[in-house]
Amino acid sequence: MQVTRNKILAVFGVLGLVLYFVSVWWSVEPNPIKPVSSQTDNGKLIVGYATTTALIDTMETLLDKPGGWLSNDIMPPSVMMDNMPAFEFGALEQVRDLALTMRKEFSRSQSQSTADTDLLGAHSKLNIDNTSWLVPSAEGEYRDAIKLLKLYRAKINDADNNNAQFYARADNLNEWLKEVQKRLGSMSQHLSASVGQERLNTDLAGDSSARQSTPGLSSNEIKTSWWKIDDVFYESRGSAWALLNFMRAIEVDFADVLEKKNAEVSLRQIIRELEATQQTVWSPLVLNGNGFGLVANHSLVMANYISRANAAVIDLTNLLSQG
Repeated sequence: MQVTRNKILAVFGVLGLVLYFVSVWWSVEPNPIKPVSSQTDNGKLIVGYATTTALIDTMETLLDKPGGWLSNDIMPPSVMMDNMPAFEFGALEQVRDLALTMRKEFSRSQSQSTADTDLLGAHSKLNIDNTSWLVPSAEGEYRDAIKLLKLYRAKINDADNNNAQFYARADNLNEWLKEVQKRLGSMSQHLSASVGQERLNTDLAGDSSARQSTPGLSSNEIKTSWWKIDDVFYESRGSAWALLNFMRAIEVDFADVLEKKNAEVSLRQIIRELEATQQTVWSPLVLNGNGFGLVANHSLVMANYISRANAAVIDLTNLLSQG
């Protein structure tokens, strides 16, 4: 009886060890993606190919990395993992933002023009709940979205097909950058809240006639739960990873626009700050020390890079807005 019990414990011990190493392997984050461009027969760059490919490759990388899409897994070890699912969700939010902008701005010449049907379908499928696992599954919908994005890419890559376009203009690039600003600002606030701080209410600042539906407090104590600190950190890391992929592609497709506005350096600064967010995390835990305490605070370090990237995005937006 004792022998059988020891065998059972040994089996569970080995199984636990195997699951642990599998979870470590599945937690390895993907490397940033390099932009891919395409040219016509006469050597002219096909506008929009790099951005669309970056969107496709980002989603394919998330789906095909070790372990696949983990956010909706209900079996061990995935169900016990939270860092990689948080990474996936952060990247997915950036994917959704870019897909929406491509549908509303990049593929349309003016407000009265019709939306591309493939982009419309792709954006719809990307908005399924990332934890959906039954019918339809998140992976299935995301792969269908990739197929539609590839159809759109094939159309803009065909010189004889005028039914699909990608317009690289300063005004529509600015529309996407405004969404990026909101994402980066929100990420920075969540990361900074790891140590807790009192924030004054500035919701109505700048407009003496502004009103809101319900009264707000003059100040709030904001602090991220200890249990959520690593999730916020890896969600921000995943978001920055996807954004880095897209910024590198934007540098290719909007090269002429950036050169005309003398804004190439501003975009490179954004890319540099985002690259810094992808440095290797050597600590086995996301530490939450005080700002000037003995223990590091990884969230504040990440918030620093995110805030600097956001400042560079604001500078780029201002440059693009100038005549």
